[in-house]
Amino acid sequence: MDGNGRWARRRGLPRTAGHRAGVKSVKRIVTAAGEVGVKYLTLYTFSEENWRRPKSEIAAIMRLLYETTKRELRELVAKDVKLIATGRTEALSPRRRQALEEAILETRNNTGVVLNLALSYGGRTEILDACRAIARLAQQGKLDPDHLTEADLRDHLYTNGLPDPDLLIRTSGEMRLSNFLLWQTAYTELYVTDVLWPDFDDEDFFRAIWDFQNRERRFGKVAAQS
Repeated sequence: MDGNGRWARRRGLPRTAGHRAGVKSVKRIVTAAGEVGVKYLTLYTFSEENWRRPKSEIAAIMRLLYETTKRELRELVAKDVKLIATGRTEALSPRRRQALEEAILETRNNTGVVLNLALSYGGRTEILDACRAIARLAQQGKLDPDHLTEADLRDHLYTNGLPDPDLLIRTSGEMRLSNFLLWQTAYTELYVTDVLWPDFDDEDFFRAIWDFQNRERRFGKVAAQS
């Protein structure tokens, strides 16, 4: 969800105004995803690298996350959205982590869109944590390194239980993955738009899906096998 800062700067506003405008886009896209039958929607909400930002901006983002979680919980329940979080969420303050955990608990039985917030998330950190967990199992004699499979590693990723994403939408024209779901996006289709996240609306979302639907996915095979 890139472009909040640039959106604000172009309007002579503080960066926090861009983040607040970005929340409105989140609401639009979660609703749109439910309308067209998207089952899993992962939003790169706050990366491991984002902790390096100015403390004032981090505090504003965390406050906005807390306020939005508390305010939108009733609507998430009403729209049958199941909220989960991926990443090192223990880095959040106890108060904000509690609000997130309460929302996750409150929506755990919902059967609509699974809204996955990637929070304090980094793809390299995720893979490293998985390797550490596997190494401990090997050290305990519970796993033979010579018989390690992709499934074994996948089972220790933060996203265990979630399917790999079909489509990755990158707003604001950025042409990189930015440490996002590095393992999971091996065969994900990429869609890049110059639209800044606060301006990203239903039409932009549907355009990305339409583009995806018209692609041929071969997963290493030839077209006749797909």
